[in-house]
Amino acid sequence: MRFAVRVKPGSRRARVGGRWPADGAALVVAVAAPAVAGKAHDAVRRALAAAFGVRGQDVLIVTGDRGRDKVIEIDPAPDDAAATLDRLLADAG
Repeated sequence: MRFAVRVKPGSRRARVGGRWPADGAALVVAVAAPAVAGKAHDAVRRALAAAFGVRGQDVLIVTGDRGRDKVIEIDPAPDDAAATLDRLLADAG
């Protein structure tokens, strides 16, 4: 399963949910780690793994290593991955 994310490094707390832009298809992933030395990169993988209930090593960053816009792949994806993604995209909270 592949999907787009928009990363917000240096946030007060880690959070997965919402759309970027507001009417777009990218999932917002906020992480407390700064965008320095791969810290935000690793935090994004951990946050998405927790949100989808998979192991961190199952979350791959396919494109966007150096930017805020990334394409993520979860492999193997859990059976409810599409429903989880839909729920997270709808969470504007």
